[in-house]
Amino acid sequence: MIHLRRSVVLPLLAAAILGLSGCDTVSNLFTSSDKDKLPGTRISVLALERELRPNAESVDTQIILPRPEDTAVWPGAGGLSHHAMHHLMINDAPKRVWTVSAGEGSGLRNRAFAEPVVGDGKIYTLDADGIVMAFDVTNGKRLWRIKTAPKVEEDNAFLGGALCLEAGKLFITSGAAQVLAVDANTGKEIWRTPVATPLRAAPTVNAGRVFVITVENEVVALAADTGRKLWNYSGSPAPTVLLGGAAPAVDGGVVVAAMSSGELVALRSDNGSVLWNETVVAVRRTEAAASLPDIAARAVIDKGRVYAVGQSGVLAAVDLRTGRRLWDVPVAGIYEPWIAGDFLFAITLDSEAVCIDARSGRILWVTQLPRFEDEKARKGRIVWAGPALVSDRLILVSSNSEALSVSPYSGAVLGKIELAEPSSLSPVFANASMYLLDDDGDLSAYR
Repeated sequence: MIHLRRSVVLPLLAAAILGLSGCDTVSNLFTSSDKDKLPGTRISVLALERELRPNAESVDTQIILPRPEDTAVWPGAGGLSHHAMHHLMINDAPKRVWTVSAGEGSGLRNRAFAEPVVGDGKIYTLDADGIVMAFDVTNGKRLWRIKTAPKVEEDNAFLGGALCLEAGKLFITSGAAQVLAVDANTGKEIWRTPVATPLRAAPTVNAGRVFVITVENEVVALAADTGRKLWNYSGSPAPTVLLGGAAPAVDGGVVVAAMSSGELVALRSDNGSVLWNETVVAVRRTEAAASLPDIAARAVIDKGRVYAVGQSGVLAAVDLRTGRRLWDVPVAGIYEPWIAGDFLFAITLDSEAVCIDARSGRILWVTQLPRFEDEKARKGRIVWAGPALVSDRLILVSSNSEALSVSPYSGAVLGKIELAEPSSLSPVFANASMYLLDDDGDLSAYR
Protein backbone atom coordinates (compact mmCIF):
# COMPACT_ATOMS: atom_id res chain seq x y z
CA MET A 1 0.00 0.00 0.00
CA ILE A 2 1.06 3.63 -0.35
CA HIS A 3 2.76 4.81 2.82
CA LEU A 4 1.68 8.18 4.16
CA ARG A 5 3.95 10.72 5.78
CA ARG A 6 3.22 12.01 9.30
CA SER A 7 1.07 8.96 10.03
CA VAL A 8 -1.84 10.35 7.99
CA VAL A 9 -3.64 7.08 7.25
CA LEU A 10 -6.89 8.00 5.50
CA PRO A 11 -8.86 5.59 3.30
CA LEU A 12 -9.16 6.69 -0.31
CA LEU A 13 -12.49 8.38 -0.99
CA ALA A 14 -13.75 7.60 2.49
CA ALA A 15 -13.00 10.81 4.39
CA ALA A 16 -15.71 13.14 5.53
CA ILE A 17 -16.85 16.13 3.52
CA LEU A 18 -17.65 18.73 6.11
CA GLY A 19 -20.15 21.56 6.01
CA LEU A 20 -19.96 25.04 7.50
CA SER A 21 -22.65 27.30 8.84
CA GLY A 22 -21.33 30.20 6.77
CA CYS A 23 -18.56 31.17 4.38
CA ASP A 24 -16.49 33.36 6.72
CA THR A 25 -14.01 30.64 7.67
CA VAL A 26 -12.02 28.00 5.87
CA SER A 27 -10.94 26.10 8.96
CA ASN A 28 -12.64 22.95 7.72
CA LEU A 29 -10.44 23.00 4.65
CA PHE A 30 -7.57 22.14 7.00
CA THR A 31 -9.24 20.09 9.74
CA SER A 32 -11.66 17.18 9.58
CA SER A 33 -13.68 14.90 11.83
CA ASP A 34 -15.02 11.40 11.17
CA LYS A 35 -18.22 12.07 13.11
CA ASP A 36 -19.49 14.49 10.47
CA LYS A 37 -19.31 12.18 7.46
CA LEU A 38 -22.03 12.63 4.89
CA PRO A 39 -24.41 9.68 4.45
CA GLY A 40 -24.28 7.58 1.31
CA THR A 41 -22.27 4.85 -0.37
CA ARG A 42 -18.57 5.38 -1.11
CA ILE A 43 -17.54 3.88 -4.45
CA SER A 44 -13.86 3.37 -5.08
CA VAL A 45 -12.62 4.64 -8.39
CA LEU A 46 -10.88 1.28 -8.77
CA ALA A 47 -14.30 -0.38 -9.03
CA LEU A 48 -15.20 1.62 -12.11
CA GLU A 49 -14.26 0.64 -15.63
CA ARG A 50 -12.13 3.68 -16.26
CA GLU A 51 -9.09 4.35 -18.33
CA LEU A 52 -7.48 6.38 -15.56
CA ARG A 53 -6.54 4.34 -12.51
CA PRO A 54 -3.56 3.88 -10.17
CA ASN A 55 -0.74 1.70 -11.48
CA ALA A 56 -0.52 -1.71 -9.85
CA GLU A 57 3.26 -1.39 -9.50
CA SER A 58 2.83 1.83 -7.48
CA VAL A 59 1.46 0.17 -4.35
CA ASP A 60 4.78 0.44 -2.51
CA THR A 61 5.50 4.06 -3.43
CA GLN A 62 6.02 6.32 -0.44
CA ILE A 63 4.66 9.85 -0.89
CA ILE A 64 7.04 12.22 0.87
CA LEU A 65 6.59 15.93 0.28
CA PRO A 66 8.91 18.84 1.03
CA ARG A 67 8.15 20.82 4.14
CA PRO A 68 5.75 23.75 3.73
CA GLU A 69 7.51 27.06 3.14
CA ASP A 70 6.06 30.54 2.98
CA THR A 71 6.54 32.90 0.06
CA ALA A 72 6.59 36.68 0.30
CA VAL A 73 5.42 37.21 -3.27
CA TRP A 74 3.16 35.72 -5.92
CA PRO A 75 4.44 37.73 -8.88
CA GLY A 76 2.68 36.15 -11.82
CA ALA A 77 0.27 33.55 -13.12
CA GLY A 78 1.44 30.27 -11.63
CA GLY A 79 3.65 32.05 -9.08
CA LEU A 80 7.33 32.33 -10.06
CA SER A 81 8.42 32.27 -13.70
CA HIS A 82 8.98 28.49 -13.74
CA HIS A 83 5.54 27.85 -12.12
CA ALA A 84 6.97 25.29 -9.67
CA MET A 85 5.74 26.44 -6.25
CA HIS A 86 6.06 23.10 -4.42
CA HIS A 87 4.63 23.20 -0.87
CA LEU A 88 3.34 26.52 0.47
CA MET A 89 2.16 27.53 3.92
CA ILE A 90 -0.97 28.87 5.59
CA ASN A 91 -2.23 28.77 9.17
CA ASP A 92 -4.09 25.71 10.44
CA ALA A 93 -7.44 27.45 10.76
CA PRO A 94 -7.48 30.46 8.42
CA LYS A 95 -10.47 32.78 8.31
CA ARG A 96 -11.72 35.24 5.75
CA VAL A 97 -10.44 38.60 6.97
CA TRP A 98 -11.70 40.89 4.21
CA THR A 99 -13.58 40.97 0.91
CA VAL A 100 -13.60 43.83 -1.59
CA SER A 101 -14.99 44.42 -5.05
CA ALA A 102 -12.23 44.17 -7.65
CA GLY A 103 -14.37 45.35 -10.55
CA GLU A 104 -16.30 43.55 -13.26
CA GLY A 105 -16.45 39.78 -12.97
CA SER A 106 -16.89 37.19 -15.70
CA GLY A 107 -20.15 37.29 -17.63
CA LEU A 108 -21.67 36.74 -21.03
CA ARG A 109 -20.11 39.94 -22.40
CA ASN A 110 -16.60 39.83 -20.98
CA ARG A 111 -14.41 37.25 -19.30
CA ALA A 112 -11.81 37.73 -16.57
CA PHE A 113 -8.68 35.59 -16.97
CA ALA A 114 -6.27 37.31 -14.59
CA GLU A 115 -5.31 35.71 -11.31
CA PRO A 116 -4.23 38.28 -8.69
CA VAL A 117 -0.52 38.97 -8.19
CA VAL A 118 1.04 39.87 -4.84
CA GLY A 119 4.16 41.74 -3.78
CA ASP A 120 5.48 44.58 -1.59
CA GLY A 121 2.39 44.57 0.63
CA LYS A 122 -0.03 44.97 -2.28
CA ILE A 123 -2.30 42.73 -4.32
CA TYR A 124 -3.21 43.60 -7.89
CA THR A 125 -6.20 42.58 -10.01
CA LEU A 126 -7.35 43.03 -13.62
CA ASP A 127 -11.10 42.86 -14.21
CA ALA A 128 -13.13 41.84 -17.26
CA ASP A 129 -13.31 45.48 -18.46
CA GLY A 130 -9.54 45.95 -18.44
CA ILE A 131 -9.38 47.92 -15.18
CA VAL A 132 -6.38 47.31 -12.92
CA MET A 133 -6.66 47.89 -9.18
CA ALA A 134 -4.13 47.77 -6.35
CA PHE A 135 -5.16 46.88 -2.78
CA ASP A 136 -3.41 46.83 0.58
CA VAL A 137 -2.99 43.17 1.59
CA THR A 138 -3.50 44.03 5.26
CA ASN A 139 -7.06 45.36 5.05
CA GLY A 140 -8.14 45.30 1.40
CA LYS A 141 -8.11 49.10 1.06
CA ARG A 142 -7.94 50.17 -2.59
CA LEU A 143 -4.78 52.14 -3.32
CA TRP A 144 -5.23 53.03 -6.98
CA ARG A 145 -7.26 52.19 -10.09
CA ILE A 146 -6.44 52.61 -13.80
CA LYS A 147 -8.04 51.79 -17.15
CA THR A 148 -5.81 49.83 -19.52
CA ALA A 149 -8.05 49.55 -22.58
CA PRO A 150 -7.55 52.21 -25.28
CA LYS A 151 -10.43 54.64 -25.67
CA VAL A 152 -11.68 52.99 -28.87
CA GLU A 153 -12.09 49.75 -26.94
CA GLU A 154 -13.81 51.07 -23.82
CA ASP A 155 -17.35 50.48 -25.07
CA ASN A 156 -16.54 47.05 -26.53
CA ALA A 157 -15.79 43.67 -25.01
CA PHE A 158 -12.28 43.71 -23.51
CA LEU A 159 -11.89 39.93 -23.60
CA GLY A 160 -8.86 39.02 -21.64
CA GLY A 161 -5.48 40.03 -20.38
CA ALA A 162 -3.51 39.29 -17.23
CA LEU A 163 -0.73 40.52 -14.95
CA CYS A 164 2.84 40.00 -13.80
CA LEU A 165 4.79 41.90 -11.13
CA GLU A 166 8.54 42.39 -11.21
CA ALA A 167 11.00 44.98 -9.84
CA GLY A 168 8.41 47.60 -9.01
CA LYS A 169 6.63 47.36 -12.35
CA LEU A 170 3.28 45.77 -13.14
CA PHE A 171 3.16 44.26 -16.63
CA ILE A 172 -0.24 43.85 -18.27
CA THR A 173 -1.35 41.97 -21.38
CA SER A 174 -4.45 43.19 -23.16
CA GLY A 175 -7.23 41.83 -25.31
CA ALA A 176 -6.69 45.04 -27.26
CA ALA A 177 -3.37 43.61 -28.57
CA GLN A 178 -1.09 45.64 -26.31
CA VAL A 179 1.43 45.05 -23.53
CA LEU A 180 1.71 47.72 -20.83
CA ALA A 181 4.07 48.46 -17.98
CA VAL A 182 2.93 50.67 -15.10
CA ASP A 183 4.49 51.78 -11.84
CA ALA A 184 3.36 49.25 -9.21
CA ASN A 185 3.17 51.92 -6.50
CA THR A 186 1.14 54.53 -8.39
CA GLY A 187 -0.35 52.92 -11.49
CA LYS A 188 1.35 55.50 -13.71
CA GLU A 189 1.98 54.20 -17.22
CA ILE A 190 5.65 53.64 -18.13
CA TRP A 191 5.34 52.20 -21.62
CA ARG A 192 2.79 50.61 -23.97
CA THR A 193 3.76 48.32 -26.87
CA PRO A 194 1.35 47.03 -29.54
CA VAL A 195 1.50 43.46 -30.83
CA ALA A 196 -0.07 41.90 -33.92
CA THR A 197 -3.03 40.14 -32.29
CA PRO A 198 -4.85 40.10 -28.91
CA LEU A 199 -3.37 38.57 -25.79
CA ARG A 200 -5.32 36.42 -23.34
CA ALA A 201 -2.46 34.81 -21.41
CA ALA A 202 -0.47 36.45 -18.65
CA PRO A 203 3.02 37.80 -19.32
CA THR A 204 6.02 36.14 -17.74
CA VAL A 205 9.01 38.25 -16.68
CA ASN A 206 12.51 36.89 -16.23
CA ALA A 207 16.00 38.42 -16.39
CA GLY A 208 14.82 41.78 -17.69
CA ARG A 209 12.60 40.38 -20.44
CA VAL A 210 8.82 40.16 -20.76
CA PHE A 211 7.50 37.10 -22.62
CA VAL A 212 3.95 36.98 -24.02
CA ILE A 213 1.92 34.68 -26.28
CA THR A 214 -0.78 36.03 -28.60
CA VAL A 215 -3.98 34.26 -29.62
CA GLU A 216 -2.26 33.47 -32.95
CA ASN A 217 0.48 31.54 -31.13
CA GLU A 218 3.14 34.18 -31.62
CA VAL A 219 5.70 34.39 -28.81
CA VAL A 220 7.07 37.92 -28.33
CA ALA A 221 9.95 39.02 -26.09
CA LEU A 222 10.08 42.64 -24.93
CA ALA A 223 12.63 44.60 -22.92
CA ALA A 224 11.17 45.06 -19.43
CA ASP A 225 12.57 48.59 -19.04
CA THR A 226 11.44 50.10 -22.37
CA GLY A 227 8.94 47.71 -24.01
CA ARG A 228 11.18 47.41 -27.07
CA LYS A 229 10.60 44.25 -29.11
CA LEU A 230 13.58 41.92 -28.88
CA TRP A 231 12.42 38.91 -30.88
CA ASN A 232 9.37 36.90 -31.89
CA TYR A 233 8.52 33.31 -32.80
CA SER A 234 5.46 32.30 -34.83
CA GLY A 235 3.91 28.96 -33.91
CA SER A 236 1.33 26.99 -35.84
CA PRO A 237 -2.14 28.57 -35.81
CA ALA A 238 -5.13 26.63 -34.47
CA PRO A 239 -8.57 26.79 -36.15
CA THR A 240 -10.42 26.53 -32.83
CA VAL A 241 -9.11 27.71 -29.48
CA LEU A 242 -10.39 28.01 -25.94
CA LEU A 243 -10.75 31.41 -24.33
CA GLY A 244 -7.81 32.19 -22.14
CA GLY A 245 -4.24 31.05 -22.65
CA ALA A 246 -1.12 29.78 -20.90
CA ALA A 247 1.60 32.10 -19.64
CA PRO A 248 5.06 30.97 -20.79
CA ALA A 249 7.26 29.13 -18.29
CA VAL A 250 10.84 30.45 -18.07
CA ASP A 251 13.86 28.97 -16.31
CA GLY A 252 17.57 28.57 -16.97
CA GLY A 253 17.57 30.70 -20.11
CA VAL A 254 14.74 28.68 -21.70
CA VAL A 255 11.21 29.84 -22.52
CA VAL A 256 8.61 27.07 -22.81
CA ALA A 257 5.45 28.16 -24.59
CA ALA A 258 2.26 26.08 -24.62
CA MET A 259 0.22 26.76 -27.76
CA SER A 260 -3.46 26.45 -28.65
CA SER A 261 -2.35 24.13 -31.49
CA GLY A 262 -1.15 21.55 -28.95
CA GLU A 263 2.46 22.47 -29.67
CA LEU A 264 4.98 22.78 -26.83
CA VAL A 265 8.02 24.79 -27.95
CA ALA A 266 11.24 25.62 -26.12
CA LEU A 267 13.08 28.79 -27.13
CA ARG A 268 16.27 30.46 -26.02
CA SER A 269 15.27 33.43 -23.90
CA ASP A 270 18.04 35.69 -25.26
CA ASN A 271 17.33 35.40 -28.99
CA GLY A 272 14.23 33.23 -29.52
CA SER A 273 15.98 30.44 -31.40
CA VAL A 274 14.18 27.10 -31.25
CA LEU A 275 15.62 24.40 -29.00
CA TRP A 276 12.92 21.80 -29.58
CA ASN A 277 9.26 21.21 -30.40
CA GLU A 278 6.87 18.65 -28.94
CA THR A 279 3.12 18.09 -29.14
CA VAL A 280 0.76 17.29 -26.28
CA VAL A 281 -2.12 15.88 -28.30
CA ALA A 282 -4.03 12.60 -27.92
CA VAL A 283 -5.75 11.02 -30.90
CA ARG A 284 -7.56 8.21 -29.13
CA ARG A 285 -10.14 10.30 -27.23
CA THR A 286 -13.49 10.83 -28.93
CA GLU A 287 -15.27 13.28 -26.63
CA ALA A 288 -16.12 16.53 -28.39
CA ALA A 289 -14.36 18.69 -25.79
CA ALA A 290 -11.25 16.51 -25.80
CA SER A 291 -10.92 16.70 -29.60
CA LEU A 292 -9.48 20.23 -29.25
CA PRO A 293 -5.66 20.23 -29.27
CA ASP A 294 -5.47 23.35 -27.06
CA ILE A 295 -2.93 23.52 -24.22
CA ALA A 296 -4.78 25.93 -21.95
CA ALA A 297 -2.78 24.97 -18.86
CA ARG A 298 0.55 26.57 -18.01
CA ALA A 299 3.61 24.36 -18.38
CA VAL A 300 5.77 23.79 -15.29
CA ILE A 301 9.57 23.62 -15.25
CA ASP A 302 11.30 21.80 -12.40
CA LYS A 303 14.60 19.93 -12.02
CA GLY A 304 15.34 20.03 -15.74
CA ARG A 305 11.92 18.74 -16.76
CA VAL A 306 8.85 20.30 -18.31
CA TYR A 307 5.38 19.10 -17.30
CA ALA A 308 2.46 20.00 -19.55
CA VAL A 309 -1.15 18.84 -19.84
CA GLY A 310 -3.34 19.25 -22.91
CA GLN A 311 -7.06 19.54 -23.45
CA SER A 312 -7.05 16.49 -25.74
CA GLY A 313 -5.88 14.00 -23.12
CA VAL A 314 -2.11 13.86 -22.54
CA LEU A 315 -0.04 14.94 -19.55
CA ALA A 316 3.64 14.60 -20.45
CA ALA A 317 7.07 15.04 -18.91
CA VAL A 318 9.72 16.36 -21.32
CA ASP A 319 13.45 16.88 -20.87
CA LEU A 320 14.04 20.65 -20.80
CA ARG A 321 17.31 20.58 -22.74
CA THR A 322 16.63 17.94 -25.38
CA GLY A 323 12.84 17.87 -25.76
CA ARG A 324 12.84 14.08 -25.31
CA ARG A 325 9.53 12.82 -23.93
CA LEU A 326 10.20 10.95 -20.70
CA TRP A 327 6.69 9.67 -20.01
CA ASP A 328 3.04 10.51 -20.55
CA VAL A 329 -0.28 9.58 -18.96
CA PRO A 330 -3.85 9.78 -20.33
CA VAL A 331 -4.91 12.93 -18.44
CA ALA A 332 -6.87 15.78 -20.03
CA GLY A 333 -6.84 19.11 -18.23
CA ILE A 334 -7.09 22.88 -18.57
CA TYR A 335 -5.38 23.85 -15.30
CA GLU A 336 -1.66 23.79 -14.55
CA PRO A 337 -0.40 20.66 -12.77
CA TRP A 338 1.23 21.28 -9.39
CA ILE A 339 4.69 19.86 -8.69
CA ALA A 340 5.87 19.23 -5.12
CA GLY A 341 9.12 17.36 -4.68
CA ASP A 342 8.85 14.19 -6.75
CA PHE A 343 5.07 14.25 -7.05
CA LEU A 344 2.73 15.89 -9.50
CA PHE A 345 -0.92 16.71 -8.81
CA ALA A 346 -3.54 17.55 -11.43
CA ILE A 347 -7.27 17.96 -12.02
CA THR A 348 -8.73 16.26 -15.07
CA LEU A 349 -11.57 17.34 -17.34
CA ASP A 350 -13.50 14.42 -15.86
CA SER A 351 -13.34 16.09 -12.42
CA GLU A 352 -10.73 13.74 -11.02
CA ALA A 353 -7.89 14.67 -8.69
CA VAL A 354 -4.75 12.72 -9.62
CA CYS A 355 -1.35 12.13 -8.02
CA ILE A 356 1.50 11.08 -10.32
CA ASP A 357 5.04 10.00 -9.50
CA ALA A 358 6.98 12.66 -11.43
CA ARG A 359 10.00 10.39 -11.73
CA SER A 360 8.26 7.56 -13.55
CA GLY A 361 4.81 8.78 -14.62
CA ARG A 362 3.07 6.14 -12.51
CA ILE A 363 -0.37 7.13 -11.25
CA LEU A 364 -0.49 6.73 -7.45
CA TRP A 365 -4.09 7.65 -6.66
CA VAL A 366 -7.23 8.95 -8.37
CA THR A 367 -10.14 10.61 -6.59
CA GLN A 368 -13.46 11.32 -8.28
CA LEU A 369 -14.76 14.79 -7.41
CA PRO A 370 -18.39 15.87 -7.85
CA ARG A 371 -19.03 16.23 -11.58
CA PHE A 372 -22.54 17.69 -11.81
CA GLU A 373 -24.66 20.00 -9.72
CA ASP A 374 -27.47 17.48 -10.32
CA GLU A 375 -25.60 14.18 -10.39
CA LYS A 376 -28.69 12.08 -10.97
CA ALA A 377 -29.79 14.05 -14.03
CA ARG A 378 -26.17 14.73 -15.03
CA LYS A 379 -26.88 18.44 -15.40
CA GLY A 380 -24.82 21.46 -14.45
CA ARG A 381 -21.26 20.38 -15.20
CA ILE A 382 -18.84 21.41 -12.43
CA VAL A 383 -15.40 22.75 -13.34
CA TRP A 384 -12.69 22.44 -10.68
CA ALA A 385 -9.77 24.90 -10.61
CA GLY A 386 -6.42 24.05 -9.06
CA PRO A 387 -4.87 22.24 -7.32
CA ALA A 388 -2.57 24.14 -4.95
CA LEU A 389 -0.59 22.36 -2.24
CA VAL A 390 -0.68 24.33 1.01
CA SER A 391 0.12 23.02 4.51
CA ASP A 392 -0.42 19.36 3.61
CA ARG A 393 -3.69 20.00 1.75
CA LEU A 394 -4.56 20.28 -1.92
CA ILE A 395 -6.95 23.22 -2.31
CA LEU A 396 -9.50 23.21 -5.15
CA VAL A 397 -12.22 25.72 -6.01
CA SER A 398 -15.15 25.24 -8.34
CA SER A 399 -17.85 26.63 -10.60
CA ASN A 400 -20.28 25.17 -8.06
CA SER A 401 -19.34 27.78 -5.42
CA GLU A 402 -17.49 25.18 -3.35
CA ALA A 403 -13.91 24.70 -2.20
CA LEU A 404 -12.45 21.33 -1.23
CA SER A 405 -9.31 20.20 0.52
CA VAL A 406 -7.87 16.84 -0.51
CA SER A 407 -5.10 14.82 1.13
CA PRO A 408 -2.00 14.78 -1.11
CA TYR A 409 -1.00 11.47 0.44
CA SER A 410 -4.16 9.43 -0.20
CA GLY A 411 -6.58 11.49 -2.26
CA ALA A 412 -9.13 11.50 0.55
CA VAL A 413 -11.46 14.50 0.62
CA LEU A 414 -10.86 16.22 3.96
CA GLY A 415 -13.13 19.24 4.00
CA LYS A 416 -15.55 21.47 2.12
CA ILE A 417 -16.80 25.03 2.38
CA GLU A 418 -19.41 27.00 0.50
CA LEU A 419 -18.08 30.03 -1.37
CA ALA A 420 -20.12 33.17 -1.96
CA GLU A 421 -19.72 32.85 -5.75
CA PRO A 422 -18.33 30.40 -8.33
CA SER A 423 -14.61 30.65 -8.98
CA SER A 424 -12.84 29.62 -12.17
CA LEU A 425 -9.48 31.12 -11.13
CA SER A 426 -7.14 29.21 -8.82
CA PRO A 427 -6.34 30.86 -5.47
CA VAL A 428 -2.93 32.48 -4.94
CA PHE A 429 -0.77 32.46 -1.82
CA ALA A 430 1.72 34.79 -0.13
CA ASN A 431 2.74 35.61 3.45
CA ALA A 432 0.74 32.68 4.90
CA SER A 433 -2.42 34.06 3.27
CA MET A 434 -4.74 32.84 0.54
CA TYR A 435 -6.34 35.23 -1.94
CA LEU A 436 -9.30 34.26 -4.09
CA LEU A 437 -10.84 36.28 -6.93
CA ASP A 438 -14.28 34.85 -7.72
CA ASP A 439 -16.30 35.07 -10.94
CA ASP A 440 -18.39 37.93 -9.54
CA GLY A 441 -15.26 40.08 -9.28
CA ASP A 442 -14.92 39.96 -5.48
CA LEU A 443 -11.45 39.56 -3.99
CA SER A 444 -11.15 37.82 -0.59
CA ALA A 445 -8.22 37.30 1.77
CA TYR A 446 -7.93 34.33 4.15
CA ARG A 447 -5.34 34.05 6.88
